[in-house]
Amino acid sequence: MRAFLPLLTFIALFLGSGIYYHLQGAEFAFYKLPSPVATLPAIILAFLLMKGTFDKKVNTFMEGLADHNILTMCLIYLLAGAFGSVVKAIGGVDAVIFWGMKIMPENFLLPGFFLLAALISTSIGTSMGTISALGPIALGLAETGGLEKALVFGALIGGAMFGDNLSFISDTTIAATRSQGCSMKDKFRVNFRLSLPAALLTVMILFLSFAPGHVVSVKEMEIFKALPYAVVLILALLGINVFLVLVLGILLAGGLGLFATEGYSLLQWAQDIYTGFKDMQEIFLLSLFMGGLGQMMKVEGGIAILRGLFKKMKFQSARLEKLWAEFSIALSVSIANLAVANNTVAILITGDLAKEISKAEEVPAPRSASLLDIFSCVIQGLIPYGAQILLASQMAKLSPLALVGEVYYCYVLGGMTLVSMFWRTSRIKTSTNC
Repeated sequence: MRAFLPLLTFIALFLGSGIYYHLQGAEFAFYKLPSPVATLPAIILAFLLMKGTFDKKVNTFMEGLADHNILTMCLIYLLAGAFGSVVKAIGGVDAVIFWGMKIMPENFLLPGFFLLAALISTSIGTSMGTISALGPIALGLAETGGLEKALVFGALIGGAMFGDNLSFISDTTIAATRSQGCSMKDKFRVNFRLSLPAALLTVMILFLSFAPGHVVSVKEMEIFKALPYAVVLILALLGINVFLVLVLGILLAGGLGLFATEGYSLLQWAQDIYTGFKDMQEIFLLSLFMGGLGQMMKVEGGIAILRGLFKKMKFQSARLEKLWAEFSIALSVSIANLAVANNTVAILITGDLAKEISKAEEVPAPRSASLLDIFSCVIQGLIPYGAQILLASQMAKLSPLALVGEVYYCYVLGGMTLVSMFWRTSRIKTSTNC
């Protein structure tokens, strides 16, 4: 088990510091210690424990950093960050918010607000950005409409996690698809079959929970400024290479800024692109370091040990073997997310294991990527020490625990996915189609 000590060290530092600062009453306690810094002691320990010469250890670590999937993931992070930053700067987020609120009927306000959050999070690829943008509107809905704040902010978190899980430019989607070796389009198709019914059921629940109120005024913005989001989403769905999609999105957003936004300049465009790069700095560094650490663990037999532990549970039925394979992927990423309170980190930690399990049990790569992404986002949206609930609770002036029970979408999505595991494996004969 020595192969796991570096990973356990990282988890202990990241989780331990969060608990400590939480007990001290600090805001966003689990994010005080930057995650890339928390990997450094783990990497040092991996160097001390790994067998062989120092040069061999360095080469192994560098192989992990230079892995094609890791480098691809990091470049996509930078482009996604730049795209989000530029579109936000030209007013794209405000445009989506304004027109989304404008077309919603009053008696559909609460479920419509959930759908608006889902649309925005799918467009911009970040749950935190969605909560930050819509938090003031959520507070206005609660205060002027006489709605329970916990219910409104629960709808906001649920909608935010919808896009965090599904968006083509979400870091969790990028990490899940790259780690499993499947295309974003294929993963989206599999994921959408679960996310759409979960969203519709959540809409029904919120509709039944709604009490009529007053419409909240929001900042007016031209609808064409939301065009880059629509273009990126459509091109991604058509299967266009993600690098080309994001570059086109940045160019389109910059063009709209230069020709249709007063005071927007080439220099501002360049600065917004770099701001997006900086916003992705932490996940960029963490992905690199985790790639190197993961390669050292792999060489030391860590993945093989985990596979052996999961394979100790043998079943006479092939269907139960398939069910256990899918469940073990979901369980491993859920445990990792509970430990580190970061869904992208959880995917990076467990991605190699999930790929090994899916290959051994013939779970299709888009299916394993979806399971990783779904359960990491479900857990992330429900833990009271996760960034999403902490941010929402701060904006709503509520206890994080008051919000946990109101994030209906995460409960419904998790439950539907578990049901789909039983349903899918019960129908397996010789086919492994997802």
